[in-house]
Amino acid sequence: MILLTNPRTRHRRLGVVAAAAGLLAALLTAVPAAATPDPGDAPAAGKEVSTSVEAQVRAAIAQDEIPAPGEAVHSANIEHLVNIPKDVLPGTNSDLAFQGKYAFAGNYDGFRVFDISNPKAPKTVAQVLCPGSQNDISVSGNLLFLSTDSSRSDSSCNSTTQPATEKSSWEGMKVFDISDKANPKYVAAVETACGSHTHTLVPERKNVYLYVSSYSPSATYPDCQPPHDGISVIKVPRSAPEKAAIVNFPVLFPGEGPDGGGNPGSPTNPGVSKTTGCHDITVLPSKDLAAGACMGDGILFSIKDPERPKVIDRVQDNVNFAFWHSATFNQRADKVVFTDELGGGGAATCNAEIGPNRGADGIYDIVGRGDHRKLVFRSYYKIPRHQAATENCVAHNGSLIPVKGKDLMVQAWYQGGVSVWDFTNSSKPKEIAYFERGPLTTDALTVGGSWSAYYYNGYIYSNDIAKGFDVLKLSDRRTDPAKRVRLGELNVQTQPDYFD
Repeated sequence: MILLTNPRTRHRRLGVVAAAAGLLAALLTAVPAAATPDPGDAPAAGKEVSTSVEAQVRAAIAQDEIPAPGEAVHSANIEHLVNIPKDVLPGTNSDLAFQGKYAFAGNYDGFRVFDISNPKAPKTVAQVLCPGSQNDISVSGNLLFLSTDSSRSDSSCNSTTQPATEKSSWEGMKVFDISDKANPKYVAAVETACGSHTHTLVPERKNVYLYVSSYSPSATYPDCQPPHDGISVIKVPRSAPEKAAIVNFPVLFPGEGPDGGGNPGSPTNPGVSKTTGCHDITVLPSKDLAAGACMGDGILFSIKDPERPKVIDRVQDNVNFAFWHSATFNQRADKVVFTDELGGGGAATCNAEIGPNRGADGIYDIVGRGDHRKLVFRSYYKIPRHQAATENCVAHNGSLIPVKGKDLMVQAWYQGGVSVWDFTNSSKPKEIAYFERGPLTTDALTVGGSWSAYYYNGYIYSNDIAKGFDVLKLSDRRTDPAKRVRLGELNVQTQPDYFD
């Protein structure tokens, strides 16, 4: 490990971008959802576009239909307070976690710690060089956890990339002691089969459980081959994190045959990912519930026994969902929002040709009681602004905005920006605020935009893949009550009980 420390609004109309339908089809073919479900696994940067498409993008900018490159636009109820560019960690920015006055920002090259006690002027407290995509990040007490889902030469922060077929290849979870935020210390590592694309904390008083999600991206990963239909459960003793170890591998999609019991995907279900594991899991510990976004399937399960999660219900959408990516409960646990990462996060899917029901959120009501609860589909939500053919855009990571009696959410859409929306009526979701930038380029599809956008203690924080760390202030009577809710810690995939 190497520790490094150092210290305009306008109206937009819908329209012209839809003319690039032919380019989009080519991009979705080049970046299949089943193979590259996050930028950085196989970045789509630098895909050249035709001169006609480039002309269309430039025309859309000239006609005020999309922002110019580098230009930030937003609704009247959002203020962009500050942007902190990337510094010594040049890789892809990824997820965020929060504790007290600190924000922890994942990056494919490590992680960065910010002091956000003054949200208008965040200060860098530490930058830790520890390469290993995606470096999905979470914190609990004095511990910080990082996911490694790329083949490394060993478990150290000095490791190098190597082919997954090498016997010495390492992927899994890393554990840091962050009792001194300016000097994080690497204390443990746990290797997991198929690595750790993401992980989810299930905290207890003496232990922290980690649900490790991973899946098979290709035939080149020998430890990921179907049936890889479960998750690794790691137990980390708070007083002795060096003793962290796998305690279970529950199979979530039992079934006969070489592929297990998950969605068979294409060609049985054209355009849908085969389920060979989970991408992300969100837990609601106060309700002993979890929701899994698992490639071709969405699941609801009980975590009354955190070492032995039990599936309650399972749903598929073989018409509009290509890759079940993440999940968010509402506070009452009678709804869950699943995201579809159509195109793997590396394609331009926010346009008229793709439409409002693909690459979108799927809103499900949770009906019934106990282990008999069911997921019932209600509607889709997608940002109502078309994006350029050179902008990767699709539903991605977001969090609740805690307002009692309302279901409000802020969400990242890559180069589609940040959207604040209301799903109190699960059949009629609507956007109430937004922030975005113009395309990174007009002549090539270049991966960028907001990876994660989360609400924490009165502000929205966004980790932009290319631009860095953004802080937004939301001023709206519908969301203002959330400013009274204060948290000591937030890992968005471990949803708190905001009103306990």
